[in-house]
Amino acid sequence: MTSAAKNTIIGLHHIAIRAIDFENTLSFYTSLGFTTSHSWSLPEFNLKRAAMLRSPDGHGFIELYDANADIPAQGRKHTENEEFVQTALLHICLTVTDADQAFEQALAAGAIPCLATMELQLGTDGMWVRNSLVYSPNGEVIEFLERADFH
Repeated sequence: MTSAAKNTIIGLHHIAIRAIDFENTLSFYTSLGFTTSHSWSLPEFNLKRAAMLRSPDGHGFIELYDANADIPAQGRKHTENEEFVQTALLHICLTVTDADQAFEQALAAGAIPCLATMELQLGTDGMWVRNSLVYSPNGEVIEFLERADFH
């Protein structure tokens, strides 16, 4: 890879999710501290509602699309009362100061517990992380990761 190619990518901007219930999903993420930085519609893609939600630290975004949007996506659309089907997106990871507190905050906002706070050693070099996971009311898995020194 050339040095010019290495400089092309600056960083991760957003993760896009389809909201089965747009208002409920928007409310869930705003209760976790995200703010709506922009909203729009695109009739040519059958997109009635979309929103870009800025993370509390201002460095990343979650993009919400309404349930009927015809946009490129992993897998197929979820049908009513159907079990969720795994796609390539495994989870959304949010950096937090306290994994326990974030877990409880998410539960209070309507999330379902996945894995309570735990400490894990990643590899044999002494790298420890502390995290918890929930299922959002919309179905995506959200990991709350206390600051970890990945270098």
